[in-house]
Amino acid sequence: MTTQTLETAQDTRTIQLAGGDGWFTVCDRSLLTPGRGVAALLPDGRQVAVFTDRAGRVYAIDNRDPFTGAYVLSRGLIGSADGRPFVASPLLKQRFDLETGACLDDDDVSVAVHPVRAD
Repeated sequence: MTTQTLETAQDTRTIQLAGGDGWFTVCDRSLLTPGRGVAALLPDGRQVAVFTDRAGRVYAIDNRDPFTGAYVLSRGLIGSADGRPFVASPLLKQRFDLETGACLDDDDVSVAVHPVRAD
């Protein structure tokens, strides 16, 4: 398989989140831009922020910023601190670990992390 064929195959994969009775498709992986997030609506009406990093790993956390109540985390900036991937809220800049949901700036605050896979 050539590199071009491999990239095309990866682009056709879908991003799926775990929900109630199993996995459901959120979008095609090709729609995600590394370093930027997208918002997705869960079947129960909650919003999730889905991210892919430059290494191709996919993360999903609640989209609601617990400090402001606004649904904006999908618009945050991705970075890393001590090897931990995070998203910084676009409003007050608090950072949330993309693997655990813990706020890196306030030990008492966190957001939910959602199981995600790319098929």
